[in-house]
Amino acid sequence: MMYRCGWATKPGQERVLAVQITRDGFEWALSHSSLSDHDPAVYASHNEWAERKRTTPVRVQWDPERSLLLDALGHRAIQVGLSGDAVRHYVRDWTVSITDVTGLAREIHSLVAAGDVAAANKQLPAEHPYPLPGTLRAVIGAP
Repeated sequence: MMYRCGWATKPGQERVLAVQITRDGFEWALSHSSLSDHDPAVYASHNEWAERKRTTPVRVQWDPERSLLLDALGHRAIQVGLSGDAVRHYVRDWTVSITDVTGLAREIHSLVAAGDVAAANKQLPAEHPYPLPGTLRAVIGAP
């Protein structure tokens, strides 16, 4: 997702931070979320979705995941937006560590720009599917 900030070059987005939060916090956020858009596979009605959206402090949307060359991949990435109580919990209770990874973002971008995608891929952190509890799958419309 580092490309969204222009690899730490867009005005006002010159820093990239890796924020580690607790599993309990992340799952609380998901359990107190609504999808950003109505999805009839998740909500019985538009009204049900609108009420859930009105009463929850977290928004979830699923975006196409991209390769380093910005090609769409065959899976989606979750985007989570916090407001209200969720922000307070995030700041006070959930945050475990914050690491500035701006240099890494710029290094990866430099490698991609130079055409060395293989070297850039080696710099990426390992990613694994999240072991999402079954009860949360339906809440967030997980595939």
